[in-house]
Formats: sequence, structure tokens, C-alpha cells
Amino acid sequence: MFPEFEVIPAVDIQDEQVVQLVGGERGTETTYGDPVEAATGWVDAGAETLHLVDLDGAFEGDRENAAAIEAVVQACDLPVQLGGGIRTVSDATALLDGGVDRVILGTAAVENPDIVAEISEQYPESVLVSLDAKDGEVVVSGWTEGTGIDPAEAAQRYEELGAGGILFTDVDVEGQLAGVRTEPVARLVEGVDIPVIASGGVATIEDIRSLRTAGADAVVVGSALYEGQFTLAEAHEAL
Repeated sequence: MFPEFEVIPAVDIQDEQVVQLVGGERGTETTYGDPVEAATGWVDAGAETLHLVDLDGAFEGDRENAAAIEAVVQACDLPVQLGGGIRTVSDATALLDGGVDRVILGTAAVENPDIVAEISEQYPESVLVSLDAKDGEVVVSGWTEGTGIDPAEAAQRYEELGAGGILFTDVDVEGQLAGVRTEPVARLVEGVDIPVIASGGVATIEDIRSLRTAGADAVVVGSALYEGQFTLAEAHEAL
């Protein structure tokens, strides 16, 4: 999935605008404009993959920003991974048939783990299971509901079901530009053989290096890039 370590820009969409939330909390967002402009800007800056999230879909369960996301997919000729509001096999397969390369399942995978196997059987390596952790447990429904599930144990289960990779978001540090925590990532990586994408807390290029050292195959970066902490080109050069 990732022949070399990748830095993946995040395009999180709420009310048809690119935003970044702090700690996953609605009402904390900073807005960064039109999704297509943001996405094509990252393509021009050298992105190899785009990470799209329909935040309204994640919170409400319905893909409220479907039109904006379709416009991004059509405008950008590179791999796209998409999460937020994907709840059924038909949702996922329609997106994969429509040009999305990987679907990200969070709530749906927790509530119905077999959905991972169903989609993966038709589209191998197309499912990323999103394990978003807060206070050490997996959270769902836009990071608002705890599950009591240990992320590392869950990752092993989803690997057995055919997941192509794990997207691990450390919600406790998400969007705060205060640095990453490598221990949860390293613990998860040790338990699986599929790729692990890390997200949450990146503030510096050194944070990215630390996540790579912890074993992550890629890292999703949002606020640090949008706020100019470093450029995508600088991250690529440093790595």
C-alpha cells in the first residue's frame, strides 16, 4: 500500500468547507476554505495520497458532503482515501467504483466487524479501519462515544478480517499542534503486519520522524500544514 513512508495531507470537510478540529470537538474548528482548492493545492505541493474526511458524515452518519468530495476526487489524479459516514457495504462499493481508492471505516467496523470482510473480499486492500483512541479506548460516532475496546487488540482482529491497513488517530492530541505520542502507535504496530497510518498531534517534522521510527507506514497531517508549521516539500526533503 505504501512502498515508502508517506506524509498525507488531510482534507477534513464540514459544511462544504475544509476545517481542522481540536481534539475532535465540534465548535473548535478553524476553517481553511474550499475543498477542491485545498486538495489541488496539496497535489501541486507534491502529495502522493489525499486523506478526505466527511466530518458531518462522521458525526451524523449521513454523507452530507458527498458533492464536495466527489468534486475533489474528480479534480485530483492521485490515490484518495475517504472516511466519514460510510456505514454499509453498498456505501463503500459505490465510492470505490466511483474513484475512491480506499474507504475508511470507523463506526461501521466497530458495530459490524464483518463489513470489513465483505468489502475486502470484493476489493482487496481497499479497507482502512479507523481506530480512533481517546483515553486509551476506541471511540466512535465522531469521537463522541467510548467503546471500551483496546486499539491494539482491535487492530489484530481487523487484520484477520482482511483490512488492508489501520488508520490510528490519537484523539487526545488531535489538532492541538502540541506533539505526538509514539507509544500507542508502536504498541499497535507491533501487533499487526498490515500498514499502520498514524494521525494526531503532529506539529513538527521531528514528530513525523518519531512516528516513522515507531513503525508507522504513513502519517496524516492537518493543522501543522495548514498553519504553516512546515511545508509538504520540507517534510518530503527531511524524510
